[in-house]
Amino acid sequence: MSAEPMGSWFEDLPIGTVARHAIRRTVTETDNVLFSTMTMNPQPLHLDAQFAASTEFGRPLVNSLFTLALVVGLSVPELTLGTTVANLGFSSIDLPRPVFIGDTIHVVSEVTAARRSSSRHRNGIVEFRHDGYNQDGELVCRAHRAALMLCRPGGG
Repeated sequence: MSAEPMGSWFEDLPIGTVARHAIRRTVTETDNVLFSTMTMNPQPLHLDAQFAASTEFGRPLVNSLFTLALVVGLSVPELTLGTTVANLGFSSIDLPRPVFIGDTIHVVSEVTAARRSSSRHRNGIVEFRHDGYNQDGELVCRAHRAALMLCRPGGG
């Protein structure tokens, strides 16, 4: 028995759809250390508190690829959980402010383009803009991505 999809079907995602994602997440030191070490990134700005204290930031920065992954991940329940075929790529990623341990991230997503696939008739291509904000409402990550989405079963 397979899990029932919770995400949105292609037909549910017209251009202009906005999702204010319900789940938020506070970034922990463990998140940052594990992600950095699992991805073989030894950057002392992420892992060495003494080094980071000597920088303009005064403390470790959260690995930006973790920030990106978290921002996209927080969008999954409402948008793509069980209804995506594949992530097709990112056209741009901007990180206008650093994320620090203890920051709480929330995400707002918007559908910026949507079309039926010309080669896969049961799928559509949806382009999303995911905006990640910290607890102070400051934009910390903006990612534009495209996903191959399932069309509603029996929807033609």
